[in-house]
Amino acid sequence: NNDKYVIVDNFFIFLLRYLEFLHNSLGIQVHVMLSHLDFPQVLDDEYAGWLSPKIVEDFTAFADVCFREFGDRVSYWTTIDEPNVSALGSYDNALFAPGRCSNPFGITNCTVGNSTVEPYIAAHNMILAHASATRLYREKYQAAQKGGVGINVYSSWSYPMTNSDVDVEAAKRYLDFVFGWILEPLVSGDYPDVMKKNVGSRLPSFTKSQSQVVKGTVDFIGINHYYSMYVNDRPLDKGTRDYSADMSLYQRASKTIPGSSKVIFSTMLVRETTSLNYF
Repeated sequence: NNDKYVIVDNFFIFLLRYLEFLHNSLGIQVHVMLSHLDFPQVLDDEYAGWLSPKIVEDFTAFADVCFREFGDRVSYWTTIDEPNVSALGSYDNALFAPGRCSNPFGITNCTVGNSTVEPYIAAHNMILAHASATRLYREKYQAAQKGGVGINVYSSWSYPMTNSDVDVEAAKRYLDFVFGWILEPLVSGDYPDVMKKNVGSRLPSFTKSQSQVVKGTVDFIGINHYYSMYVNDRPLDKGTRDYSADMSLYQRASKTIPGSSKVIFSTMLVRETTSLNYF
């Protein structure tokens, strides 16, 4: 339906002139992010946003307009900022719009949502949308525009609380859930094995063709690194679980604060470069 895709002329002209000024007048390599915790309300009303596979086509159409009209002024495109945070904040704990969750996992009493499955569905469709937009850019625009397309992920590093085998394994599991959830499909075409094991049927699966489409769809990877965590192994809860419980571990900000699972930024081991070790 072409009625969905309406360009607001004044804002469109402003963006063209602004990007032209940055690129041509100042010589800046422009980096544009297509989606950062935002979503058209009309599409959320129509088909529940990122929970529907319909978003893949619509996101790709939006990206196509941006690539076509602005691409000669843009060096780098980030499709989605922190899809792991967006999926959890919007569909697990209801911190962000559209505020979907289910008891006891939300920070509020949500009237709609299912925290045990919706974050995984939303992230799955974000990965497919990213891959679709990236494939479009490579096939249609990259040769002429010579830009790159990537994705930006939230990250935090993990250290085992002790040298025990189970805590060392828990630290690796933490990274698979934080980094691997989004990046492993874009590198290998599938989710980390530990996620498939712990989440089970609640984790969507890629078809063979989808796996081929998503694999290798990053020209660059953006990382927002905030802090590091100490982690202990925790037996996998047999009851109703959300993402945090699926990780099967305890998180602590400091070895010297027993029982603390809350992030205390003043005592964090901020190590941006260690995040690269995951790759």
